Amino acid sequence: MKVTVEKNNIRVSGVDCLDLDLTLDCGQAFRWEKQNDGSYSGVAGGYFLNIKKENGDLIFKNTDEKAFSFWKNYFDLEKDYAEICSRLKEDALLSSTIDAYYGIRILNQESWEALCSFVISQQNNIKRIKLIIGRLCRAYGDDLGNGYYTFPSAERLSALSVSDFEKLGCGYRAKYLERLSKDVACGAVDLDKIKTLPLEEARRALLEIYGVGIKVANCALLFGFGFYSAFPVDVWMKRVMEYYPDGLPECFDGIEGIAQQYLFHWARNNL
Repeated sequence: MKVTVEKNNIRVSGVDCLDLDLTLDCGQAFRWEKQNDGSYSGVAGGYFLNIKKENGDLIFKNTDEKAFSFWKNYFDLEKDYAEICSRLKEDALLSSTIDAYYGIRILNQESWEALCSFVISQQNNIKRIKLIIGRLCRAYGDDLGNGYYTFPSAERLSALSVSDFEKLGCGYRAKYLERLSKDVACGAVDLDKIKTLPLEEARRALLEIYGVGIKVANCALLFGFGFYSAFPVDVWMKRVMEYYPDGLPECFDGIEGIAQQYLFHWARNNL
């Protein structure tokens, strides 16, 4: 990976396996918007970013080195996804799937935002999830300008009532978000500690949270807590599992979540 500072932009070359469409619009994050020029704009970690792929290079627009340090981790730029994909292609189904959809990465999202987002995602579609999260950020996040807002902290949201969340369109999830915000803000739920636990313990800790079931827990673990071995199963993945009657193959070990993202994308487009 080569990083070059070009005035207010940072150009990164030599990053294999990162397709912005497949990564930013695959249902793992909900705050990215595709622009007319093919770039994506979004907010994470308190930073706004416009990112574009140009002649194989990634262009981080109006980004300084401090912000780039965050984005480098967010996009997991130093992980060797080419090696990971090569290993996963030992499985026959994934071999053709990776060739067809090469470039899906797992984003390193903040635990708090990821957990809230997947609580909101319950019995919901991506378009509506984005609308609800957008309202939440506009109402209670910090204004970064040009219509972009940070994701509000647990401390900020802990002052809200169930009714406040309902007004944002959260529906029955409002009571879950109200309790979650208060529990995280007061320390009853320690997200940083959960990140340090072994996978099974971390999953049990999330399942103790009001309104968090197994699917939400696994999604949060994979997309917001750094557990690449978490394997979320929804209606699409239940169909995929019919192709693995004897369980997941050995080449998935430790990276089941990355395999899941490719299989999920294949299922949505082929089943």
